[in-house]
Amino acid sequence: MTDATIAADDRLIVALDVADAVTGLTLARKLGEQVSFYKIGLGMLTGGGLALAQELKDQMGKRIFLDMKLFDIGATVEAAVRGLVRFDLDLLTVHGDPHVVRAAREGAAGSQTKIMAVTILTSLDRADLDASGIKAGDLPDLVVERAARALEAGADGVIASPQEAAAIRALPEAAGKLIVTPGVRPAGADLGDQKRVMTPAQAIAAGADHVVVGRPVWRAANPASAARDILAEMASPQALSPNR
Repeated sequence: MTDATIAADDRLIVALDVADAVTGLTLARKLGEQVSFYKIGLGMLTGGGLALAQELKDQMGKRIFLDMKLFDIGATVEAAVRGLVRFDLDLLTVHGDPHVVRAAREGAAGSQTKIMAVTILTSLDRADLDASGIKAGDLPDLVVERAARALEAGADGVIASPQEAAAIRALPEAAGKLIVTPGVRPAGADLGDQKRVMTPAQAIAAGADHVVVGRPVWRAANPASAARDILAEMASPQALSPNR
């Protein structure tokens, strides 16, 4: 592939799971105009993550997905969300428990921030759920059940692996809601700690609105080239979906 820039497609969210805001900003500058949406997670919180979010938003015109996965009593979640939405975030994650979602909705009232409910982490499998004492059942069924309850509680969308995207998209509660899928890896990429994965094209075809890709971009020898390859795959016929 040439070094020509491919037009940005905000279905791709690049996860800035790097050490600090300076490293994140350097990466964003390398990726340039072809990436328009970034995820900033908990690991960057003490490394200037909120300052980075503000700079990317205000100075570079990027969209921001703040992945905090908030979980606490309702009053605390509401207060935390009320403070965070001052950063003009596009997406903010909370755990998908209905009481948490309802509290987050209260905290986000009057803002444009969309509350995204985490279902089951893409790094977990059934053995992990057993070790945590989570109720029996096939993992995909539990994800779909959790998604339905979170959407009923008022979530603007859900976070789930691409393997569950099609089943969630088929839920009546999912009409008009967002599905964001981490656990996305280009073909041949190292899976790392992810256990329930698909390629970018497969995830989009399954009904995902956004795919989150981190390490395959920022660990690449040429991050801009890696991002271009993902964008090209997302624009390919393999990514066509009847849900779009």
